[in-house]
Amino acid sequence: MRTLPPGRLVLATHNPGKVVEIAELLGPYGMEMVSAGELGLPEPDETGLTFIANAELKALAAASASGLPALADDSGLCVDALGGAPGIYSARWAGPGKDFSVAMQRVHDEMGAGVDTAHFICALCIAWPDGHTQSFEGRVDGRLVWPPRGTNGFGYDPMFLMDGQSRTYGEMPRADKEADNHRARAFAQLVAACLT
Repeated sequence: MRTLPPGRLVLATHNPGKVVEIAELLGPYGMEMVSAGELGLPEPDETGLTFIANAELKALAAASASGLPALADDSGLCVDALGGAPGIYSARWAGPGKDFSVAMQRVHDEMGAGVDTAHFICALCIAWPDGHTQSFEGRVDGRLVWPPRGTNGFGYDPMFLMDGQSRTYGEMPRADKEADNHRARAFAQLVAACLT
């Protein structure tokens, strides 16, 4: 494993919500974050068939274009009753306008009276300009609720109830959600491998 020294790190995302979460997780390690959106980097087509493949694709594109180490995440909701869908297509289910109320309604409609269990996956990849990559994956299990509850978070948060919790991610303050979610679990692996 290669360590990541303090300094500039490109976050290979154009999603402001992810930028905030990731900056808070990595800020204590001396990382100065700049997003691909701020640098005007294009978003590569996510052609991978797994979360890790898509995270690697995005991280390599940002590292190559910027000449800096880059971190990408690919995350999504996997619904058991839908055979793991929307999965890697979670953002695409929200359409070009990224309207997750539409995506949540689609999940609800397609599930019907099916099993309500689901999980979130977060894959992280750090890529260096020389093409070296390291990847990590975190997961949390739970179930889906309808109607969605809460206005915090983003994406499918208002319909996801993590095992052992009484509030959806949409009802939790950000600090509570980030204390132990799929992204936090993946970051714990990254920190242990690359930042300590």
